[in-house]
Amino acid sequence: MDSKEALIALNLVEHVGPVRVRQLLEHFGDAPAILRASRSQLLQVRGIGADTAEAISSWEKTIDLAAELKRIEDFGCHVLTQADEVYPESLRQIYDPPIVLYVKGALTAKDKNGVAIVGSRQTTHYGIEVARKFAYQLGYVGVTVVSGGARGIDTAAHQGALTAKGRTIAVLGTGINLVFPPENAELFERIAASGAVITQFPFNRPADKQSFPIRNRIVAGMTLGTVVVEANLTSGALITANFATEYGRQIFAVPGRIDSPRSKGCHELIKKGAKLCEGVEDILSEFEYLFPQTNRPPAPNETGVLPALELSENERKVYDTLGGGERSIDEVIRHSGLPSSTASATLFSLEMKRLVRQLPGKVFLRNR
Repeated sequence: MDSKEALIALNLVEHVGPVRVRQLLEHFGDAPAILRASRSQLLQVRGIGADTAEAISSWEKTIDLAAELKRIEDFGCHVLTQADEVYPESLRQIYDPPIVLYVKGALTAKDKNGVAIVGSRQTTHYGIEVARKFAYQLGYVGVTVVSGGARGIDTAAHQGALTAKGRTIAVLGTGINLVFPPENAELFERIAASGAVITQFPFNRPADKQSFPIRNRIVAGMTLGTVVVEANLTSGALITANFATEYGRQIFAVPGRIDSPRSKGCHELIKKGAKLCEGVEDILSEFEYLFPQTNRPPAPNETGVLPALELSENERKVYDTLGGGERSIDEVIRHSGLPSSTASATLFSLEMKRLVRQLPGKVFLRNR
């Protein structure tokens, strides 16, 4: 048995979580040694009680590791541990990173620049449209959109990122083979095809009141910041925001109607210090280091030459539209012929490349 297989087995043992596994690893050195330990040896480890020691020492009586490994192979997913290079670095940094991550699709180095978009399952048209728009614009400029795969805001966020052909990651509160909600089966397949569906739970683990907060901690832990689009005062999205605060990550909250219960949670977050978020620029301005100087093409005023090879077709259309001088965003949309969400995302992309700057009043101008 190798270390990964031993960690998969430990993840199946009741009474064992990430913190206890870390304590056990510090004591025994590696995961296979933990599974070989006797009950008396396990009891010598700080924080390990009689129930946990018994569960680990007798694990072969209750756990069919071979069957779980076969399910992993048959389902076409793979498992990551913290020893794997693509295990999310930001997730390693939290107090209780998952022992294992079941992954359908692929995590990449680009996902370190991830932003969570979360909110209520019971939402309004306004919330859905905002979530889709923000996710589209973030995905368009290369930011990975992370959410929980649930109804409402989560689903809208995944859909927006996919529409922009960006990366999105769904973090499940169930085993990876269970689709919850069931209507998202096709969506999860699309996410896995270009991003990833992930969970810390083993196969066939159903959703319950405990699994969703555990899922929410992963959403907050693997991202640079969490955007709460719409949430009432009891929404699980606020749990995600609380985890983000605990992990020292940025929290953004989208304001809504003052008489809407769906906005009460967001307004409460703003009162407590979350950044009021009216547009994607409010998010990107916090993460300018994602687009460092060394990664940007020179601005035309620095070289006198537009780096044509650096522009997509949409970026070229919008850049050409600005050739006549200052234009409002409505004029850019009209003259470029692009949908409003695409035009807005393209302007953000050009701003990040330092080819365009925004003036007060949503007016845009080429950098010369």
